[in-house]
Amino acid sequence: MKAYRDQHFLTDPRIVARIAGILEIRGRIVLEIGPGEGILTKALLERGAKVISVELDSMLADRLSHRFASEIEDGSLTIIHGDAVKVPLPHFEIAIANLPYSISSPITFRLLDIGFEAAILMYQKEFADRMMAHPGTRDCGRLSIMVQTYARASRCFDLPPGAFSPPPAVRSTVIWIEPRDPLFPVNDRKVYEEIVRELFSRRRKTVQSTLKALAGRFGKEKIDLVIGDLDPEILSSRPEALYLEDFATISNKLSG
Repeated sequence: MKAYRDQHFLTDPRIVARIAGILEIRGRIVLEIGPGEGILTKALLERGAKVISVELDSMLADRLSHRFASEIEDGSLTIIHGDAVKVPLPHFEIAIANLPYSISSPITFRLLDIGFEAAILMYQKEFADRMMAHPGTRDCGRLSIMVQTYARASRCFDLPPGAFSPPPAVRSTVIWIEPRDPLFPVNDRKVYEEIVRELFSRRRKTVQSTLKALAGRFGKEKIDLVIGDLDPEILSSRPEALYLEDFATISNKLSG
């Protein structure tokens, strides 16, 4: 059996219960992305959550509507048919989801932009490892920096392929994410995001080289001032060698 629309459905009831029980969700508004057959949806509802499930596939959305007709009628479940990366999302407090691998990155960035109290999200283990990579190490990338700038992320547990149908070729990891203010003040979030993205899109280049390439965006005079004001050690570094404070320093000088 092939993965359905890049989605591997969680089938192990013990793991479902473990995921649904990480946070106290009774009376809370929980966003679920990619409910699939509804095994996690059911567990969330049984724990007293008010659930908003976003499902891309119309056939699965219809199945869920029939399966949970009474919960939809009493207002404890809302099913949204659409792409969770693009569709307007109503207010929610907590996100809990077995994410389709293909939208892991865009949905994580979108959730961080929207804001939430906490999220329990399942990722491909390799993706989770990159998210958790420490700044200043070779494995660090845009994902690591953006998540760790705006949130605390911690690993809950790994899952074997056999917990899913069809079994994926890789292990999966459940991550607990809690938004927080940046450890180092960021003056302009959009500039910060842009600088992190541009630096890692040129990860073989030094900071100075990348800044010079951005003269058309920020103006040559501004770039020259920033280069003249930055620590030479930062300018000669590649992005994976930088720390959160360094990214904040660069972006704040550009937005100042």
